[in-house]
Amino acid sequence: MVGIAKGDYKLEKDKKLGVFSLTALVITSSIGAGIFNISGDLASGAAAGPAIIAWMIVGFGILMLSLSFNNLLLKKPELNGIFSYAEEGFGKFGGFISGWGYWLSAWLGNVAFATMLMSTLSYFFPIFGNGQNIPSIIGASIIMWALTYIVNRGVEQAAVINTVVTIFKLIPIFLFIVIGIIAFKVDLFTNHFWGNISTNFKLSDIFSQVKSCMMVMMWVFVGIEGASMLSSRANKKSEAGRATILGLIGLFTIYVLASMIPYGVMSKVELSKLATPSMAYIFKDIVGPWGAAFINIGLIISISGAWLSWTMLPSETTLLMARAKLLPKIFGKVNKAGAPTFSLIITAALTQLFIFTFLFTDKAYQFAYSLCTAAILVCYLFVGLYQFKISYLNRHEKGEIKQIIIGLITVIFEVWAIVVSGLNYTLLCLIAYVPGIVFFSMARKENGEKKLLTKTQSIITALIVVGSIYVIYQLLMGKITI
Repeated sequence: MVGIAKGDYKLEKDKKLGVFSLTALVITSSIGAGIFNISGDLASGAAAGPAIIAWMIVGFGILMLSLSFNNLLLKKPELNGIFSYAEEGFGKFGGFISGWGYWLSAWLGNVAFATMLMSTLSYFFPIFGNGQNIPSIIGASIIMWALTYIVNRGVEQAAVINTVVTIFKLIPIFLFIVIGIIAFKVDLFTNHFWGNISTNFKLSDIFSQVKSCMMVMMWVFVGIEGASMLSSRANKKSEAGRATILGLIGLFTIYVLASMIPYGVMSKVELSKLATPSMAYIFKDIVGPWGAAFINIGLIISISGAWLSWTMLPSETTLLMARAKLLPKIFGKVNKAGAPTFSLIITAALTQLFIFTFLFTDKAYQFAYSLCTAAILVCYLFVGLYQFKISYLNRHEKGEIKQIIIGLITVIFEVWAIVVSGLNYTLLCLIAYVPGIVFFSMARKENGEKKLLTKTQSIITALIVVGSIYVIYQLLMGKITI
């Protein structure tokens, strides 16, 4: 899970950043826990060749999304929150769908943090096993409620803490990449480059492997919107787009190296069987036991800082939604410390509920980040749709044809990502939209609306309910497993 730039960097309003500084912030704010297990996740479904193809597709799609964010930021600087683009372009209900999805994504990401942290701690404290047993649930619950308590008291992440987290996050990754390059074996990398189909090459098999990479690759880019939002801190508006592109090139390079080098260190089968986090065990195979300890310590510190930031993010999202009259006023009420207590408690309770899934799924970490990613892909789709809409409406102005194309590609990419990365996860998210729509209806009533839902909203709600019933039935029949 990536960090949140909004919470990580408390920049003074009058402090402007150059291209280099802004590019560095883009990279450090976007790299998170996902990179530490990406090798094992990719190898479980794809060989090196298909993984490279998948990186090319995802890299281009994320570039189009970031350019959309950057364009909207410059055109609509007054809009706050990712859901505001959906609301501005497609009405209150569109804003709710996007905002609720972003909220879901944020706290589901915390569940992924929880399972990875406990799995990492098990290296030093075997009682936590694979990170999915009773001690892990108790430990994750204590940490989660402690962070909720801290945020509720209005204590935000200090700049010095963020600096420490950044150092302990980047140093292990860069050391892993450098030593991994030295230990890289070309013959091992090229052996079974396309998997087990080298002697019977089929495009359908390649596509299947590419498809298996999509969810994990999209997961490591979750939070890329924070990178684009930092563009407002640039010295010049013209530098904003350059910094975003340079930052993405840096991120893309780090992600590709960290995920592809292991294919030249261990076989695909060996990589797919590694425990979480896979980077630690790959490094251990190269340099010995100290390597795993080194990576794990860095990851523990990284997750701790990111988890604090992402404890604030869901409550901040619902706070903004309440102020936009998309949720009841109670979500927007803050205590003396300025923290939205009700929203924090609701979010913590749901996170706690999902932490119990550690006992019911073989791969809790993958399940959590898949749901997280599926939820936010809907938000990104709305960004692409609004980018296309606003550019089309201004199509006669200079440069707007280019922006129309960027928006169209973003929409196509996000729809494709939703479908191929696991449509079942998107359907599972529909269940969580049902109580959300109840809250949305309550907000309409509070604000004097005669109808709880308009005709169009009622039709969309009916489709969401039907989808929820369908996915629950599929779960009960065992056709969808978690």
